[in-house]
Amino acid sequence: MTTRNRQSGRHIFFMRLFVTLFLLLFFCGLLVYLIDPFFHYHKPWFHLKEVLNEKEYQCPGSLAHFDYDAVLAGSSVVENNDNSWFNQDFHCTIIKAVRSYGATADLCDLLDRAFRHRKVKQVFYNLDPSALHAEPVLTFASSGAPMYLYDDNPFNDVQYLWNKDVILKRIPYMIANSYLVPYDENLSYNWMEGKTFGEAAVLSRYYRIPDAEVKFSTDKKPVQKPENCYQDELRGNIALLEQELSAHPDTEFRIFIPPYSMLWWDNMNRSGELDSTFYEEREAVHALLSHPNVKLYLLQNIPEIITNLDNYMDTIHFSMEINHRIEQELLSDRYLVTKEKEEQVMEHLEAEIRKILDTEVRVLEEQNAFLYDVGGKD
Repeated sequence: MTTRNRQSGRHIFFMRLFVTLFLLLFFCGLLVYLIDPFFHYHKPWFHLKEVLNEKEYQCPGSLAHFDYDAVLAGSSVVENNDNSWFNQDFHCTIIKAVRSYGATADLCDLLDRAFRHRKVKQVFYNLDPSALHAEPVLTFASSGAPMYLYDDNPFNDVQYLWNKDVILKRIPYMIANSYLVPYDENLSYNWMEGKTFGEAAVLSRYYRIPDAEVKFSTDKKPVQKPENCYQDELRGNIALLEQELSAHPDTEFRIFIPPYSMLWWDNMNRSGELDSTFYEEREAVHALLSHPNVKLYLLQNIPEIITNLDNYMDTIHFSMEINHRIEQELLSDRYLVTKEKEEQVMEHLEAEIRKILDTEVRVLEEQNAFLYDVGGKD
């Protein structure tokens, strides 16, 4: 074989290799675009279902492309809601906008995305107490969220279009749940399966602050931090919420504060943040009720829920049955807070929680039911 023939053979080989690689990349990118498991480009095609199980990856795309006129916004405690409850009872088509830890700035950003793409008539907003004193800044980038799904830069979509995990795992998962197994689209982001609920499970996950690390007053109560110790963060978060309310006067906002367990309140008490929690909620409730498009529900002082640890997986996360109870309470308005009864309701909450701490929690303490955070666990 002559030198020229060898060079020609190598040239043909590399050309074929290049074409093969190009076609492979093209069809991989085309596959991701067509199936689009994160809904970055469009809602499902080819009779695929709206398979939603990864909020950090799928919220931006679903809010941009799905059909809805209502939004359920909140932290992981709202994920176990069945969308059909809201659709039937509130005559809407709802979508979930979920962010871990329920940071106010992040949830407001997701709401902004929803308002940009759809005419939203109703918002159901889960206001976590801890969100009131979190930093009022976006945390998507700092927490490792896939920003190529959140921004409008088409060039960094290469991280999605040619993503091995998307091609080998997410697409097969979406296809399987669409065609092979009975996936319920109303249970988007639901995490109930495989989780253990009950008093034993909760107590095994709650590491109580030991007495040696708690500063007690002369009446043997934990000394509390100044109630306004998170004043700047509180003001920032309230301002973000009020901006949403003012920007969308024709949208009805149902804001509800969820029922964390009595052990969460015990932790607030022993960490010295009980008084500040009550203060932050009073300030938030007062500010939000000044807006005519708000209905606000306080669901924390329902003793049969928060004292029954069988309702919980840990100190915060409750079962799907409690999610349904919350939805029903939003429908009934039984726990609706009005301007006229605002002060009375907040005083009752504080009295009820302190009573539970002195009775129900004290019983567990006397039974030596607690594990203690001796090793620095949370």
